[in-house]
Amino acid sequence: MKNKYYYASALILLIILFFGCINRPINPPIDRINSTTYEPANTTLIEKNYTTFASCNELNKVISQSRSREENSWEKDALGAVISTAVSAVSVPTAAPVPLMAADQSAGSRYSTTNIQVQGVDEADTLKTDGKYIYTISGNRIKIVKATPAAQMNIISEIELDGTPREFFINQDSLLIFSNQYGSVYGTQYAGNGAYDPMPPTQMTKVSLYDISDRTEPKLARQLSFEGDYVSSRLIGSEAYFIINSQISRYGTDKIVPLYKDRNIVSDVAGCNNIGRLPNMRPESFVSVASISMRDFEQKIEKKTFLASAQNIYASKDNIYLAATEYEDESFAQKVADYYRNYGSKEVTAVNRISLLGNGSIRYSGSTKVEGRILNQFSMDEYDGYFRIATTSGHVSRGSDNDAKNNIYVLDEELKQIGALENLARGEQIYSARFMGKKAYLVTFKKVDPLFVIDLSDPQDPRVLGKLKIPGYSDYLHPIDENHLIGIGKDTVEAEEGNFAWYQGVKMAVFDVSDVNHPKEMFKEIIGERGSDSPVLSDHRAFLYDREKELLVIPVSVAEVSESQYGRTQANTYGQEVFQGAYVYDLSLEDGFDLRGEITHREENYDRYGNYRYEYDRDITRSLFIGNTLYTVSETMIKANSLGSLRELGSVELR
Repeated sequence: MKNKYYYASALILLIILFFGCINRPINPPIDRINSTTYEPANTTLIEKNYTTFASCNELNKVISQSRSREENSWEKDALGAVISTAVSAVSVPTAAPVPLMAADQSAGSRYSTTNIQVQGVDEADTLKTDGKYIYTISGNRIKIVKATPAAQMNIISEIELDGTPREFFINQDSLLIFSNQYGSVYGTQYAGNGAYDPMPPTQMTKVSLYDISDRTEPKLARQLSFEGDYVSSRLIGSEAYFIINSQISRYGTDKIVPLYKDRNIVSDVAGCNNIGRLPNMRPESFVSVASISMRDFEQKIEKKTFLASAQNIYASKDNIYLAATEYEDESFAQKVADYYRNYGSKEVTAVNRISLLGNGSIRYSGSTKVEGRILNQFSMDEYDGYFRIATTSGHVSRGSDNDAKNNIYVLDEELKQIGALENLARGEQIYSARFMGKKAYLVTFKKVDPLFVIDLSDPQDPRVLGKLKIPGYSDYLHPIDENHLIGIGKDTVEAEEGNFAWYQGVKMAVFDVSDVNHPKEMFKEIIGERGSDSPVLSDHRAFLYDREKELLVIPVSVAEVSESQYGRTQANTYGQEVFQGAYVYDLSLEDGFDLRGEITHREENYDRYGNYRYEYDRDITRSLFIGNTLYTVSETMIKANSLGSLRELGSVELR
């Protein structure tokens, strides 16, 4: 007992010391759009090494054993809390320019689409357009707005949801909405086994498919309900694939498998003997991968459920990869020692591949483990039959006592490692990654921003071609073409004492990588001072860039440091917010960044007492264009401006 109190006290002290050393809160759980067609995975691999539980008794036994280890070991709980909290603070929840543009044949206007990672693989978002209408989330409603002409822009219909809408897809005359709700999926009928007594309410995900052939009167065509949390989704053609993470029941009931409802019929999401046992995943939760057609409202729902975990998702046209960080088992004392001496030394990323076989069919097709943790979806990529993944292992601290390192692993079609580049940028961690065909670009950071150019042309021998070290770092890398990248992150100032740097305003840069051995920063732009921020730093879908129009738009909050208020300012002094809205730039490879103007949805920055007005529901989070009109979107407004002059053309209140 005395030893337990000693360890507990030591843990608390270590937690305080650890978080006291963190300067920057890392953004949480996010390649050139490859024109090369990736051949489908070898179908002989389908279901290889994939097993299911023989019975509900076996499933319950495995879950009970896992739960017993978790609940009965105070040591595991204590360390788990330390690691879970630390990871959330220290690491992140992936030739044609993007976003892709579409042409509205009837209107003759080109329009922007969601900024995605892989060409042909759409990502759900809170804002979409089809060139005539704008679809957006406002509160618990989906608003459909007739966007053109801008001067007559108006809401023509809305869909009210019981829960909280997360994001959605548009596919011709169909709208697919993912929303969360706290409640129960139980109905009057339980497939095959009579009725269950209601259990305590739980987190649910609703998948609602609407027929919007008449935009003025959307009609619910189909609705699914899953016990669990919505993780992510992708749309390929008219088939939408989505991932649900369901916690294992804690109520002592024999009813462990999560429930699912379709057409008012409630059933298990899968029978016990159909629950997958993935070789590289611990039994922490149920993960369901499902598909629904946005074209055929009657098509069967395909789904597979695994006893596993899913934290980050990467998808190509042929495969979905589920990635999760795991920690190898060892004694508690050793875990504590390893964690604080060499954070992440026991971290591995488990990856399981789900193959997409067409018409919504899905199959398990392989698994692997690699050392370290990934940042987000851009840490993974599939190209020419190979899977590439970038990881960070180890701990980064302000002092010199750290052992962080970064790695790239290349795996073949059987997910066997055939190439590796390890121990890159020791003492730093990955802040952004982008795979572009036979090359990869990594940004690591601790004091300065090294941009690494990595050659992947020989999958068995990845190697660094060149690197560039400059102040600051990039959270997101976006391709202009094969030889130029845009980086968006933060500017930094090295601390006078200590081996770290203080982050400052939002920094944008254009990198020239045409000379792969000597990449260079062509242009840079700094927005605001310490405290400035942009949604783009944690969500690539907030980024709007069109090379043909030489247009770049980012939502941003601008902070400025007033010396009259703070006296002599230091590098760690936070500024006060003075603006929130969209910065609109002309961006060319000849002239760099040229601020065209600013757009805000806030009426007054300051009230009559001189206090700044924090109208968060007026914060611009997204933008798009249709023809020569730029639309900016907040929770309560859509505003239209001329792309040329930024003159306001119209607006609509969403509430």
